[in-house]
Amino acid sequence: MNATKRRAIYETLQSINPHPETELEFTTPFELLIAVLLSAQATDVSVNKAMRRMFPVANTPQTVLALGEEGVADYIKTIGLYRTKAKNVIATCEKLIEQYGGEVPRTREALEGLPGVGRKTANVVLNVAFGEPTIAVDTHIFRVANRTGLAPGKDVKAVEIALEKYTPKEFLVNAHHWLILHGRYVCKARRPECWHCVIEPVCEFRQKTPPPDL
Repeated sequence: MNATKRRAIYETLQSINPHPETELEFTTPFELLIAVLLSAQATDVSVNKAMRRMFPVANTPQTVLALGEEGVADYIKTIGLYRTKAKNVIATCEKLIEQYGGEVPRTREALEGLPGVGRKTANVVLNVAFGEPTIAVDTHIFRVANRTGLAPGKDVKAVEIALEKYTPKEFLVNAHHWLILHGRYVCKARRPECWHCVIEPVCEFRQKTPPPDL
């Protein structure tokens, strides 16, 4: 895909959603960190539902730590892999308190050093909480980048590097929001809804899907 098409994709997505936001609910960098950590292999809807119960009770490393692993598990038992995630949440809180004074660090290296936090989670926190121009590649973004021709890559790291290289600078901060929402609601895995896709004219996907029969 050439630079003109790439710019057209971002300009179009920006025109319909000038100020995109994550669908995870949070008020502080710590709440975001915990929500993203819990969202792996789970929906944002399920995480939000659980955190609406937990955050009013515990939304700092200290108060979450006071819940203990079983206490956290009780709040998040409706989320997949909740036992492992509860263990990681507690271990992360311990490390935040011991090494960072209870604050969420602002570097990828430090974030990736937290239990249960991988590159994708670190990129989300850096981007959403701190406004860094990082692109967190999940399954939706990986699919959209490859299917459209925007930034093809054989794995998530390759796609991330390609997106950071080819995305015009003015779109970098919001790029991952636009792409994840597009993949979640339009460019779906099983059947992309090409018939009402705003970027269809510049998309390089060859097997465009027709509208369903009425």
